[in-house]
Amino acid sequence: MTVKVAIIGLGIMGRRMLEHMQRHEGYAPVALWDPSAEACDAARAIAPEAPIAGSLEAAIAAADLVYLACPPVPRKTYALAAAAGGKAVFLEKPLGVDVAESEDLVAQLEAGGIRAAVNFTQAAGEPLAHISAAAAAGEMGDLAGVDMVVTYAAWPRDWQVAADWLRFRDEGGMTREVLSHFLFFTQRILGPLSVVFAHPSYPAEPALCETALLARLESGAGVPVSILASVGGAQPDRQEFTVKGSRASHRVSNFSERSVSDGGAFVPVAELPEDRRAVALRAQLDDLLLCVAGQPHRLATPREALNVQRLVEEMLRGQG
Repeated sequence: MTVKVAIIGLGIMGRRMLEHMQRHEGYAPVALWDPSAEACDAARAIAPEAPIAGSLEAAIAAADLVYLACPPVPRKTYALAAAAGGKAVFLEKPLGVDVAESEDLVAQLEAGGIRAAVNFTQAAGEPLAHISAAAAAGEMGDLAGVDMVVTYAAWPRDWQVAADWLRFRDEGGMTREVLSHFLFFTQRILGPLSVVFAHPSYPAEPALCETALLARLESGAGVPVSILASVGGAQPDRQEFTVKGSRASHRVSNFSERSVSDGGAFVPVAELPEDRRAVALRAQLDDLLLCVAGQPHRLATPREALNVQRLVEEMLRGQG
């Protein structure tokens, strides 16, 4: 059975999901909506047959599933509007930027039994499945820690500049947009984390988002998580996540390049597909069908996303 989808927010993420939902036999995009006429025109170029709805309410009414690719602040309002109509909801991350508002959103979604998930892209991917299995089987030995290294020449990156909100402190920044993925990944492996210290750096203009973050978190068992993130300088993007064990350590670079070390150099362990993004999104969409059907799935729950949001916002405020 094909799931009818409304896509709310037609920026880069909304258009990307539209493209991949069109390729998937389980989905039919039946309504698109964005307050920007320019964004609607860009989406129409990708899917000329998908109707642009006249209003948010009309888009929601037409669908079985509402995908929210809008900026974080209106996400709660839109999600609850979809839930009130009995629709399943797929939200982009971060869940929000106000923790109290997100706590209320999660409570309402859970109380209403709404089928909902949040798009942490590694949730259904091979790297998380493989590392989780290796850790659970004892193949890595004792877990010694997690390192996250994220560096960019500029933020937002070139392909993100149209989403102007990403450069502002209120909703944007690399901690919410990128490090949140790795925090989700880590909590799937180590369990809940707490912030020991966090030192964000901000530019002189107070409206702009962070340019660096140094932080240490710990699991309930005391396993350390170290974060180094920075913006600036002539360099390629670096997005590196390493789970360290006493016998073997696993690294994921750029979300899909997996390698393993037993004490020597990290060695790639799998040949990369030609279109890595397509493979990752296909896996997410496969599991999203399970979520919509009320079946077990691997996607991030709203409560997991809330737990990530708490860590993110605490680090951005600074501690210790």
